Amino acid sequence: MDALNIQRLHKVYPRDGQEDLEAIREVTFGVGKGEFVSIVGPSGCGKTTLLMCIAGLRSVTGGHVLLYGTEVTSPPKEMALIFQEYGRTLLPWRTVLNNVIFGMENRPEIARSDYETRARDALRHVGLAGYERAYPWHLSGGQQQRVAIARGLANGPDILLMDEPFASVDAQTRAELEDLLLRVWTEFSRTILFVTHDIDEAIYLSDRVIVLSSPPSLVLDVIEIEIERPRNQIATREHPRFLDYRRAIHGLLSRPEQGRRS
Repeated sequence: MDALNIQRLHKVYPRDGQEDLEAIREVTFGVGKGEFVSIVGPSGCGKTTLLMCIAGLRSVTGGHVLLYGTEVTSPPKEMALIFQEYGRTLLPWRTVLNNVIFGMENRPEIARSDYETRARDALRHVGLAGYERAYPWHLSGGQQQRVAIARGLANGPDILLMDEPFASVDAQTRAELEDLLLRVWTEFSRTILFVTHDIDEAIYLSDRVIVLSSPPSLVLDVIEIEIERPRNQIATREHPRFLDYRRAIHGLLSRPEQGRRS
């Protein structure tokens, strides 16, 4: 059984006095337990909407989101969602440690006596041991995103949903965060569903890449990334298959609308 199973998901936004906005026409795919799967597509194709529906934060118009075979109708404790806008998700009046703890405060199954231990362990895994008493404004953008990742990990979810989490940092920091995420994925054995607009990033990180069409979204193809792990920022990106995957995905995204398929 897949950890996540998205079946014919359809999303329409009603608009008063106007024609309804169809964001997602039909999207179907599965994510196996322990897989790293990325979603790419044109700007405005509904990637964030899709992730919000999967997380149970937005209702679907049609179709199903199944988590281990159970319908998702509200945010499940087995998932943690990490956003691009890390500056808006961290609380400026709380220390780094207490920002990580914040994610556990509405989880009755986690004992309060475990909060600090779990938070410190998560910060250590993202390379922020020693920053527990700092505040978000003391940190760089990359460090703030590490705090957001640590908060997600401390919750102990099975699945991390990530919405373009590295889009707002510089290229060097982005590469460092990509490698950090791969280490965390390996060490914690999590399932990751990762939304990005960066094709190279998707190929570098993923087991599979789901390619969406322009809106209203359909799945154009699912690309299996058959490049050995562990991966390296230089050697992997120079791998002949890496270039082949890049060409294939670019080709899909540049196809005319009538070339879409689901």
